[in-house]
Amino acid sequence: MSDPQANTELVLRFWDALRQRDFAAVGSFMSERGHYVDVPVLGVEEGAYGPAETEARLRLGLEPLAGYVLEDGNIAASGDMVITEHAEEWTWTSGEHVRLPFTSVMEVRDGKVDRWWDYFDLSTLMNAAPAAWVESIAGGYK
Repeated sequence: MSDPQANTELVLRFWDALRQRDFAAVGSFMSERGHYVDVPVLGVEEGAYGPAETEARLRLGLEPLAGYVLEDGNIAASGDMVITEHAEEWTWTSGEHVRLPFTSVMEVRDGKVDRWWDYFDLSTLMNAAPAAWVESIAGGYK
């Protein structure tokens, strides 16, 4: 079984990289088979697998933002699982803004993230997002 403290420390470094929008660094935390998905759209799309797809998927959605703030929240770890609550504030170049609460479930194996599933209210995001951004992400990251 994994060390919950070591896994928590890894996830905290992961969130620090995302906070800085260092998408390559975030991708580097993922295992080759690591699965990243926004659960509310699972079924519409399968998510990203591995470091490169994770980086590309994050770039697609977050890189165009004029502002991005990640607010820390609660964190709990048991064995291989690390669960965090946090919020992200997104500001688009056209001025729209949203504060989006998340629960993230991560499974860490051998010092890498094997599973990163984000849970959030999709309607909160879609009601705030400008049409141009929605159109830009619709084509996907591949």
